[in-house]
Amino acid sequence: MSGQRLKLQFQRLYNHFSGRNTETNLHDISEVLFCTRRNVRMVINKMVDKGWIDWQPAVGRGKQSRLIFNSTDSELQFMQARKLVTDGKLETALSVLDNNAEKLVQLIHEQLGISHVHGRQIVRLPYYRSFGNLNPLKPLRRSEQHLVRQIFSGLTQFNEEKGEVEPDIAHAWEMISVRHWRFHIRPAIRFHDGRLLESDDIIQTFKELKQQALFKHIDDVISPFANTIDVYLKRDDFHLPALLANISAVIQPAKDHRRSDATAFPVGTGPYKVTINDKQRLKLEAFDMYFGFRALTDVVEIWILTGFSACYLKPSLELAQTQSATVSNKLSLDQGCNYLLLNKNKGLAQQKVWLDYFQSRLNSLSIMRHLDLNKVSNFKMINAYGLLPGWVCATDYPHDIVVPTTKRSVTLAYQQEHPIYPYMAELIAEILANDGITLKVIEIAFEEIMQGKQADKIDLWLNGMSLGSDRADAILPWLYNFEQIERAMPPQAFSQLEILIDNWRMNITPEFPLEEIQNLLVNSGQVLPLFHAWLGVDGNGELEGMASNQLGWFDFKSVWVKPRH
Repeated sequence: MSGQRLKLQFQRLYNHFSGRNTETNLHDISEVLFCTRRNVRMVINKMVDKGWIDWQPAVGRGKQSRLIFNSTDSELQFMQARKLVTDGKLETALSVLDNNAEKLVQLIHEQLGISHVHGRQIVRLPYYRSFGNLNPLKPLRRSEQHLVRQIFSGLTQFNEEKGEVEPDIAHAWEMISVRHWRFHIRPAIRFHDGRLLESDDIIQTFKELKQQALFKHIDDVISPFANTIDVYLKRDDFHLPALLANISAVIQPAKDHRRSDATAFPVGTGPYKVTINDKQRLKLEAFDMYFGFRALTDVVEIWILTGFSACYLKPSLELAQTQSATVSNKLSLDQGCNYLLLNKNKGLAQQKVWLDYFQSRLNSLSIMRHLDLNKVSNFKMINAYGLLPGWVCATDYPHDIVVPTTKRSVTLAYQQEHPIYPYMAELIAEILANDGITLKVIEIAFEEIMQGKQADKIDLWLNGMSLGSDRADAILPWLYNFEQIERAMPPQAFSQLEILIDNWRMNITPEFPLEEIQNLLVNSGQVLPLFHAWLGVDGNGELEGMASNQLGWFDFKSVWVKPRH
């Protein structure tokens, strides 16, 4: 008899006797369960073995046996739902619980955090949205950038603590000339599907990669010898190894070996492989054939919980929901900011009167003055005076604000599934409404924003950047990210940016021109920085090695549980 059928039999028995201990006999029970006396004995024995009931058989003809219920119908229901939650089947569990969301949350509380199952260390984390896109060649939000680093490897990688470029798939490299770099590849690296990494995988990845603006100066990639990759450039670049540590440049299987559902189930060579990815759960399992140090944590599960939102990560739902307004000393300011990008190419900001108006009305101080602290205290924001924390751009706002009369509506776009952007849009609408201007809000997918969907109709983009590093050149991927900045800037102004960057690449300018780039973007009103946020992991001390990285997460493979005495 299946476990599910046995539960149904118990429910039938429990409901018939209203859950009360009773005097009965096998004949009566057989009629309740619609089965033979022989089967009744088997069913009763199984229920006794599971501890659901006690059965005290009578001695003597005509005597009644005693049936004692040790579990209630609801307890059994709860046990079944608990197993479903453990398996990640949240929708089915909710159905078993008669759609009682409170009971489901209670079971989820039990599961989050750290546990050991059959000797495997499992970390379960709550998050507020799913991860449908894990393709490094598509636009990636902050959390997806972190996950891609756990799943894939690149030729090079950044050491976040040292701020240096280190070997990854390539164990060494050399600059043969400023337009010819050679990378020496580790042998016997395997993808998550068990296939050996081949030079063609790297070559095909670069063919796709050089379609992006950040890598457009790559001319050709070949493999002249075994375990050797040569990269030829159209322009001088003294900093190519650092560029290839970018998330977009991680190595994927050649298209012939790529899964049809690779966007949600990517196959990389990194320390973790994706085994489950749906709207309820992302499950990563340690890859035993990883060419680096094998991950210390065997399984990482990220559970998608409706209504849960947090600006930083906690290993338990209870802690996240009872957080105070005090910033933990384990958190750090995001290397980046949330900002308004003005469409100076085809939007209202083409006109100086509108540009001045936006700069005056929608700057950081103006918006932050309108914040309801009860709505934003958990997001731990501070004013942004520049693109990065610690930078102050000297922007002079007009004292006498002229309200434009050429048009009475402004269009703003922001990405879907963001915990605070809808509220920020409400604030902007209120500010503009005081001047008799209507705000039209468009909420669209992040990928569509970055690829320029509806760009001609949008005046302002509410967006954010997390550079994931405090290196000065870490701003490059954001500047070139699917041409969003270029699309919003007048061509002449963007050309000035490119000249600054090219001079650095060619070593004409030894230091990366971060200050000049910031001033060019902010002082011109192209970008209006709004706020920086505290990010990171506010752990409870159970996990060793849990240090927040600059994307607000932690390196899964480096955390572990120390036995407590």
